[in-house]
Amino acid sequence: MDQLFKKVACFTDLHLGLKSNSPTHNQDCEEFVDWFIETSHANGAETCIVLGDWHNNRNAINLTTLNASIRCMEKLGKAFNQFYWFPGNHDLFYKDRRDVHSTEFGKHIPGVTIVNDVHTIGNVTLVPWLVGDEWKKISKIKSKYIFGHFELPLFYMNSVVQMPDHGELQVDHFKHQEYVFSGHFHKRQNRGKVWYIGNAFPHNFSDTWDDKRGMMLLEWGGTPQFIDWPNCPKYRTINLSELIDQKDSIMKTKMHLKVNLDIDISFEEANFIRETFINDFDVREISLIQDKTNLDSTIDDNPDAKFESVDQIVAESLVAVDSDQFDKKILLDIYNNLPSCSN
Repeated sequence: MDQLFKKVACFTDLHLGLKSNSPTHNQDCEEFVDWFIETSHANGAETCIVLGDWHNNRNAINLTTLNASIRCMEKLGKAFNQFYWFPGNHDLFYKDRRDVHSTEFGKHIPGVTIVNDVHTIGNVTLVPWLVGDEWKKISKIKSKYIFGHFELPLFYMNSVVQMPDHGELQVDHFKHQEYVFSGHFHKRQNRGKVWYIGNAFPHNFSDTWDDKRGMMLLEWGGTPQFIDWPNCPKYRTINLSELIDQKDSIMKTKMHLKVNLDIDISFEEANFIRETFINDFDVREISLIQDKTNLDSTIDDNPDAKFESVDQIVAESLVAVDSDQFDKKILLDIYNNLPSCSN
C-alpha cells in the first residue's frame, strides 16, 4: 500500500490532565475532539494521525482524566477509517525507552492503531519520540511523508524561547521527504518542508495573542491546510487603558487575561472592572498586574488583590518550557542571578 491516505486530518499535543487534572482543561480537550471530528468529516478526511503528547503527566493518570481520555480515544476510533497514534515525550514513563506509555489501553479500542516504534506504511513513516541514537536512522528514511514528535534546533518552543542546537537531529537530515510534520513544540511554524503543526489549542500564557492552533489537513500530493479552532481558550496580556477602550473587540469567552494597571486607579475600581468583565464576557481569569509607576498605593495594601510581578511572569514562562534538553530549575536559577536592569 503506497498511499496510506487520500486525505488525512492531524492534531497534536492535547495534554489531557494539564493544570493538575483541571476539569475545565479536560472539557476543552473533549470539545476540541468533537470539533476536530466534525471539521475533518466536512473536509472529506478519512484518516487521522495524532502526533503525540496525548496526556500531560508522565508518571500517573488521574481517574477523571483517564475517563476523558478514553472517551476522546473512542470517538476518534469510531470517526475515521484509520486512526494512528504514537507517543510523545509526555506520554512516556521513561525518558530513554518507550516500553511503558500512558495510552497502552488504546490498543483495545476499536479503530485505534498504536504505533510504538518507527514504522513505515507504504510511503509514510510514523515516528514516536526518539530515544537513544534512533535519530541517526532518520536520514535513511525515504518516505514521501514523515509524521513525528521531534525536538529540532532553531524552532521556537514557545513565542520567546528558541531551541538551541543540541548536535543531534537536524532539519537537513530529512533528505528525501516532500513534507515532515511534527508535534512537541506548540507554536505553528516551519522551516522549508518541515512543519510544527501547532498544538490543539492554547494552554497558557506562553501562547499569548497566538490563536493559530487547531488542526491540519493534507490531501495526498497536496499542500498542508491549517484550520484554527474558533472556540479555543485565549490568552491575552494588555494594558487596562487599552482594554477599556477596546473591550468589545478583545473580550471573548474562555479568555485568560493579564491586565497591566497602567492608569491611576483604586483597588475598589480595579476589582469592580475585573468582576464586571468576568460576568459580562464569561472570562475565565483576569489577573491584575501592578504597574508600580502609576498604580494607586491602596492596591498594595489589600490582601485580596491578585497581582503578578514581571519576575513572576518570567518564572511562569520558564516553568512552562517543555523540553528534556533543559533543566527548569537551572533556567530559573540563571534568571534569578541576572543583574537588575533598574538604576
